[in-house]
Amino acid sequence: MEAKSIVIGVEGMTCGSCVQTIEEHVGKMSGVHRVNVSLEDENAVIIYDSKVQSPAALREAIDNMGFDATLADSNPQPVLLDTVFLTIPTQSALTSKQICSALLKNKGIVDVKMSSDQKTAVVTFVSSVTSGKQITRMVPGVDLSVSAPEAGEDPSWGAASGVVLRLRVEGMSCHSCTSTIEGKIGKLQGVQRVKVSLDNQEAAVVYQPHLITAEEIKRQIEAAGFTASFKKQPRALRLGAIDLERLRNAPLKENSAGNDTQTVVFRVDGMHCTSCVLNIQSTLSAILSVTGVVVSLEKKSAIISYNPNLIGIDGLRKAIEAVSPGTFKVSLPEEGEHVALFPALASPLKLSAPVSRDAGQPLTQVVVINIEGMTCNSCVQSIEGVLSQKEGVKSVRVSLANRNGTVEYDPLQTSPEDLRSSIEDMGFDASLSAEAELPVPIAQPSPPARLESQKSEPPSKALPAHLAAPETKAVSKCYVQVTGMTCASCVANIERNLRREDGIHSILVALMAGKAEVRYNPAVIHPSAIAELIRELGFGATVMENHGEGDGILELVVRGMTCASCVHKIESTLMKTNGVLYCSVALATNKAHIKYDPEIIGPRDVIQVIKDLGFTTSLVKKDRSASHLDHRQEIRQWKRSFVVSLVFCIPVMGLMIYMMVMDSQLSDAHAHHNMSAEELEALHASMALEYQLLPGLSVMNFLSFLLCVPVQIFGGWHFYIQAYKALKHKTANMDVLIVLATSIAFVYSFVILLVAMAEKAKVNPVTFFDTPPMLFVFISLGRWLEHVAKGKTSEALARLISLQATEATIVTLGPDNVLLSEEQVDVELVQRGDVVKVVPGGKFPVDGRVIEGHSMVDESLITGEAMPVTKKPGNTVIAGSINQNGSLLISATHVGADTTLSQIVKLVEEAQTSKAPIQQFADKLSGYFVPCIVAVSVLTLLAWIIIGFVDFEIVEKYFLGYSKSISTAEVIIRFAFQASITVLCIACPCSLGLATPTAVMVGTGVGAQNGILIKGGEPLEMAHKVKVVVFDKTGTITHGTPEVTQVKFLVEGNQLPHKKMLAIVGTAESNSEHPLGVAITKYCKKELDSETLGTCTDFQVVPGCGISCKVTNIEALLYRKNKMVEENNIKNVTLVKIEENTDESVQPALIIDAELPTTMTSQKYSVLIGNREWMNRNGLLVKNEVDRAMTEHERRGRTAVLAAVDGVLCGLIAIADTVKPEAELAVYTLKSMGLEVVLMTGDNSKTARSIASQVGITKVFAEVLPSHKVAKVKQLQDEGKRVAMVGDGINDSPALAMANVGIAIGTGTDVAIEAADVVLIKDDLMDVVASIDLSRKTVKRIRINFVFALIYNLIGVPIAAGVFLPVGLVLQPWMGSAAMAASSVSVVLSSLLLKMYQKPSSEKLEFRARGQMRHKSPSEISVHIGIDETGTGSPKLSLMDRIINYSRASINSLFSDKRSVNSVVLNEPDKHSLLVGDFGEDDDTAL
Repeated sequence: MEAKSIVIGVEGMTCGSCVQTIEEHVGKMSGVHRVNVSLEDENAVIIYDSKVQSPAALREAIDNMGFDATLADSNPQPVLLDTVFLTIPTQSALTSKQICSALLKNKGIVDVKMSSDQKTAVVTFVSSVTSGKQITRMVPGVDLSVSAPEAGEDPSWGAASGVVLRLRVEGMSCHSCTSTIEGKIGKLQGVQRVKVSLDNQEAAVVYQPHLITAEEIKRQIEAAGFTASFKKQPRALRLGAIDLERLRNAPLKENSAGNDTQTVVFRVDGMHCTSCVLNIQSTLSAILSVTGVVVSLEKKSAIISYNPNLIGIDGLRKAIEAVSPGTFKVSLPEEGEHVALFPALASPLKLSAPVSRDAGQPLTQVVVINIEGMTCNSCVQSIEGVLSQKEGVKSVRVSLANRNGTVEYDPLQTSPEDLRSSIEDMGFDASLSAEAELPVPIAQPSPPARLESQKSEPPSKALPAHLAAPETKAVSKCYVQVTGMTCASCVANIERNLRREDGIHSILVALMAGKAEVRYNPAVIHPSAIAELIRELGFGATVMENHGEGDGILELVVRGMTCASCVHKIESTLMKTNGVLYCSVALATNKAHIKYDPEIIGPRDVIQVIKDLGFTTSLVKKDRSASHLDHRQEIRQWKRSFVVSLVFCIPVMGLMIYMMVMDSQLSDAHAHHNMSAEELEALHASMALEYQLLPGLSVMNFLSFLLCVPVQIFGGWHFYIQAYKALKHKTANMDVLIVLATSIAFVYSFVILLVAMAEKAKVNPVTFFDTPPMLFVFISLGRWLEHVAKGKTSEALARLISLQATEATIVTLGPDNVLLSEEQVDVELVQRGDVVKVVPGGKFPVDGRVIEGHSMVDESLITGEAMPVTKKPGNTVIAGSINQNGSLLISATHVGADTTLSQIVKLVEEAQTSKAPIQQFADKLSGYFVPCIVAVSVLTLLAWIIIGFVDFEIVEKYFLGYSKSISTAEVIIRFAFQASITVLCIACPCSLGLATPTAVMVGTGVGAQNGILIKGGEPLEMAHKVKVVVFDKTGTITHGTPEVTQVKFLVEGNQLPHKKMLAIVGTAESNSEHPLGVAITKYCKKELDSETLGTCTDFQVVPGCGISCKVTNIEALLYRKNKMVEENNIKNVTLVKIEENTDESVQPALIIDAELPTTMTSQKYSVLIGNREWMNRNGLLVKNEVDRAMTEHERRGRTAVLAAVDGVLCGLIAIADTVKPEAELAVYTLKSMGLEVVLMTGDNSKTARSIASQVGITKVFAEVLPSHKVAKVKQLQDEGKRVAMVGDGINDSPALAMANVGIAIGTGTDVAIEAADVVLIKDDLMDVVASIDLSRKTVKRIRINFVFALIYNLIGVPIAAGVFLPVGLVLQPWMGSAAMAASSVSVVLSSLLLKMYQKPSSEKLEFRARGQMRHKSPSEISVHIGIDETGTGSPKLSLMDRIINYSRASINSLFSDKRSVNSVVLNEPDKHSLLVGDFGEDDDTAL
């Protein structure tokens, strides 16, 4: 009988119920051992008996249930089977046949055979379905027992020398994989038990460390094709006396004589996959006389270590052939072939001895091949894949950053030249590196050595040269992309936890870049395991493949080089320098481009190396002026264009005005003096400007032509270039329109002039030479003003960039931080770990940590926080902030592009270049706009020509400057051309294009100045459409850290003074790492005004209950405190004596603070702190009133903790995550803006309800998992609502990404970049209001801009085309261009008005909301559990409760400056708290 596994794809499942139905239905079918259905993967893995069932029948069975089933793989995989021997009791009630049939009815049992004496049953079963222990209980009424195991096997988990090893196994996809691993590892010598979990992707192995190592187990899992890593590094083996005795009696004693073991190499033909290899290995390793088996599929070989006294070579050959009769052909290799077949594989199965080195073994060699032409990781994988398949290649490592590949190979089978040509055949350039090939000895199986010799031999001797002594091996470095970090505490959390892990030397996390740089020991831990450790902390983590990202790049100017040998000298010296990865020096430009590892070497060290060679070197100066943002070049260009056009335009305008004045005088003379047309013509011709230089060429036209040509060439040069580029790319922009208008006017006029000269016309033709200069004047003026304005919009970013310091003072410190020397260096030369001195008034050049000094630092330009921030040793500082009043020494942590400031600049730059959807629409519109305008212009021309010839009177009536001396046809054509050119001039797609980007640039700039970073136009535009704002609770509405809100003393002050109790409790909790313990210690230190407390001993923690300990040495603390009290008393008594009019009845005792203890003895206190259960366990009775007080606190969402000293219950401490003071106002303001506000939290419903009532939120979703938050946001979106999600980003990042607008709250500079669209630099909820308000204002401004842009075009184009001619509205071309320039300028100026935006101030909003904000009563809040829509009903309130709630609401509205009920206790006493009984219990009073 044979068990097989098949994967069937199942579509149409919707929930867990479908999964259950399929598993139940298919599981009942005969021959089916196990069914595992996955809803996520949409498949079913079925283990079945191939004699009873077939894949097709199973697929049909699922089909018949109404699901779509498909066979994912038509070839079922064989399942690994296990065997157990059962002893049948002699007094059994059932016969052996009945026992057999009873066993076969159970799932997982494949076959049962009885021994001839009917006393033993051999049961074959599927190990992944059932186990030997379960089988013994399968037959009711019969006590079956497992037969004694064979020698060498120990079935128990709990063997004295057994060690439990947990490994993470990646790459398992089904239960067949788990069976393979369990089968393979379970057969290893020294492995007692193995259990593999597919769901957890882990393996638990119990093994005997004196027989097998953890590394060996890991290697065997990897040999099966899976990736394995230790979850916890196994401890070093320590052998006790029992272990040594056990080892001496190990079952392989017959092999202990080293001479008795021999090794034979067989050639095995007929193997075609890893399954064949595993079958041969498992079969042979089961033979007792075989001590080791290594089978190689590539070499078609099997190396077997065996005891020749027990088995011969022929017996082994037959054993291999018997594995699969007729498939495998086994022969002994030829002599020459024998060496080649010896593979480089160590640690065979059941290897009885440690691997050692033999001088006569073959060597492998390592060659480094330089590879050019690789572009990405895909190239790396292709090369590694091809080379690893070549015969003789042991390992391949290709580095994209270093552009080389390191290949370990067998020189007997391949050569470096052969490897190089293989790479070139793939299309890459490959050359052999100058480095010598490194021979690497490879360990082979050899006779077992004695334990003593193994212990005494140094480990490095038994290892290959390049793997020896991992302790001394260079530390490796990897980069991990980390998502979900929101603030400095996330960074500290990751750094603190990872530093504790074995194998990690150091870790540096950059919050803004979302990157962690880890230095680790590759012999102990791998990058994938590091990423997994970060993921376990609740962050997203992926290993960054391209390690080059962390490399430093240095551009230097090198002076003093004369020839190629200088270049070679510099390059060769640098490449030999440790830490330099790449170097290229160009003699022609005197520049050097160097890549280096900042962990090993710094830029200053590189410069020093070059200086030592005798060359002078300096940094290539980078442009830090943000000149690319100030539009300086464009402003200069358009200003020049405007001036040139204006110089030539003024004379043209003068000529035009003169002609207009003269024409009007002539028409007056004609009207009043009744002159004839002939006389008028003669008078016209006699005018100076109308004098003909040549027949048909007047002075006027000649001067106009001369003035127009330079403008057309120099003034219009830029337009022509841009128009040409646009047309070349088959697009039409503004420049095309301008070029069309000016060129048509110029060419038309020039051609008319030539025709008139050719005809020797007596009457001078009317030309348009005045149009181009006037057009260019207005357009270049418009463009000039536009760029001036655009430069202003980028001011915010330019200001951020200008914050960067240019130089830094680096100091050298001696012992005890004594200053030895200091030097000024360029900021780019600061290396990580440098100590930088910052004087008062100086800028911080890099991010760092203060190591000495105290000062106030102005961070306002980065965080928007106006108040200076105190900095003392241990605090972090940000590049660009300004040191105010004290010198500081800082240690650089992030330099160059990794600084917070650089990351913010990058973020703002990306935001300003990203397009809003409305802008994409405008761009699309502009694309159609130009062709349409050209078409309108042509239509205008044709329409007026037709109208003119049909009814000339219209043209004659409305054509200014009409003169009878011009022919009718010329008048009509001139009028038509004037109208069509004016249409081209007035149309402006520019203003449409500018409407959005200018507003977005100003909006994002203003946002950045106010501490709101908006990632581009889309979120800025989307935020105004938001209808629902969803708040996370912890860290967003609340502070995110527990604080003590109230302490109640349960004993009188004369029994235990309150200060003394706080000192005892604070000392007791000082050893606790629990957040509640930390909160208590912090509170006690604050109340006692002391940084140190007493001594804590015998500290014990019981998770979920509490702590117990002994506290001493608090007397000194209280004495210090009382000393201050005594001094205060003396001052107060003096004051009383000085008072002249002291009333006799006034006693000084009222002023004196407290009585002083006369004696000071050290005493030991026994302390218990914890919950009710902890007190009950320790025999302390919790009174009813105390219990009621605790219940009330718990109802309000607080944690109540009891404290007992020396067996007396003396205090009740209430701890809660307190609400931020501005939360209530922010929620109220959002509601008043017409938005729905929802609270979503993973916390319990009681706490959620309590927090919601304090901030005024009425809709709450409690106990929501992070994945459900996404579903909830999606649910709200499906209702047609636009959702903004406000979170602190750790568990909210999926929901932040799903929401229409994700708003992440940072703390200080700590900005969550990945998930959110809007980042609030300050931890202030009022900025949520400000971001939505800014979005509304910006979108409003964009709409106004569109109105400006469209008015010009919708009204201007018809006027220009002459539609309004009957009303008398006629435009000249220059008027059109002036209107067009005005539209662009007005749009930009309109956008600039946004710079006046002021954030809504809390004071104003508070004043407006005065009397309207109130805490919600529980009945007003609907709480929904999970993603369930039906809210839990609010608790029924008694009449008394309602009256109290009503009173409280009234008092809250009267005194609305009191934000939170909780803050009453810790801030100042509320004088109104006595008005409501309920408030009384928030006072520090004894019960």
